[in-house]
Amino acid sequence: MMTGPVLAHTETGHASGFLSGFFHPLFGPDHVVAMVAVGLWGAFLRAPALWLLPIVFPLVMALGGALGIAQIEVPAVETGIALSAVILGLCVAFAFKPPLWVAAIIVGAFAIFHGHAHGAEMPDAADAMSYALGFVIATGLLHLCGIAFGALARWPSGTVLVRSAGGLIAVAGGAFLSGGV
Repeated sequence: MMTGPVLAHTETGHASGFLSGFFHPLFGPDHVVAMVAVGLWGAFLRAPALWLLPIVFPLVMALGGALGIAQIEVPAVETGIALSAVILGLCVAFAFKPPLWVAAIIVGAFAIFHGHAHGAEMPDAADAMSYALGFVIATGLLHLCGIAFGALARWPSGTVLVRSAGGLIAVAGGAFLSGGV
């Protein structure tokens, strides 16, 4: 009648709050593809979108996280997260080049859903500030991955790869939306 160690519990204190927040977006494929898509789209649009979109997303995501922590309801969070992958992936796949303010609004709107999910799923024992810092830093790193891959768009064959990655992200978002993943 012996049990194995339970590894699912979060410890109290800053380190566990930070680590819980840091790993949360990294282990959610729906979050990963959408956050990489933000970096891809920013790289595809080039400066200043290259840096503005990956700054807007975590800033607005932190606001969404605060709403989630405060248990303020945001409707259709999971649908919004899945749609973010579809829409952002399609923006990359179809080389959508809107004015910068439109791109920032699109990214910011989806960031609310991602942030709310992070905040609402914060472990009870976690320190909110440490947790939020963790998920914002992990999000920034995922954006940087997208930017790095998106840098290939400087060359014609790289543009095909980046746009194809956008298409794959949109398909993944469709799978999330349909409940297939």
